[in-house]
Amino acid sequence: MPGRNFSSRGPNRDAALEQYRRRASVYDWELAFFEPIRRLAISRLELRPDDVVFDVGCGTGLSLAMLRQRVGPKGRIVGIEQSREMVEQARRRVARAHSARVTLMCSPVEDADLRLNADAALFHFTHDILQRPEAIANVLGHLKPGARVVASGLKWATPWLWRPVNWLVLPAALRSVTSLDGMERPWQLLQEQLGQMRVESRLLGGAYVASGALAPT
Repeated sequence: MPGRNFSSRGPNRDAALEQYRRRASVYDWELAFFEPIRRLAISRLELRPDDVVFDVGCGTGLSLAMLRQRVGPKGRIVGIEQSREMVEQARRRVARAHSARVTLMCSPVEDADLRLNADAALFHFTHDILQRPEAIANVLGHLKPGARVVASGLKWATPWLWRPVNWLVLPAALRSVTSLDGMERPWQLLQEQLGQMRVESRLLGGAYVASGALAPT
């Protein structure tokens, strides 16, 4: 059953901060199973050398090395994460890799002071963020025309697979979101602002990768 901080009325920032404060030390280990989803999501960004990319809800920075490899030494990565404990781990990861062109912002996404326009944006396992239209709008408002956008994470499987798959999705979701609202189509609000998206199901329908692009001028 959901814990006492769990909400059925949309994302709860205070609950999320407490949730990720508790998870920070084990987060990397918990996400290891989903690394194939991360790799697929990053590949769908179609990054090129020198690109600028937003890593939205970057957590402990698990995506940074793969993003850095694709944008090259002259590319730039901006990670946005509201949890101080998670950002501290991401900063240590950046320091170990000597990645000078990585900027980490400790801020809710909707309040992030984004001072440049990016070529791509990644929302990886950021369900609560994807349920906040104002957060999506802030990111999309700082993308270049034609920029690639990819979201990935957990979702409810189709009804006929509910029992065998969703009983596995549920405990994982309860550790990573503060509301189950939108779990049928977590990318829906993003698609409404972005436009048509290609959605790929993974893990027997319990996970997804949704990709699209901002309209060119």
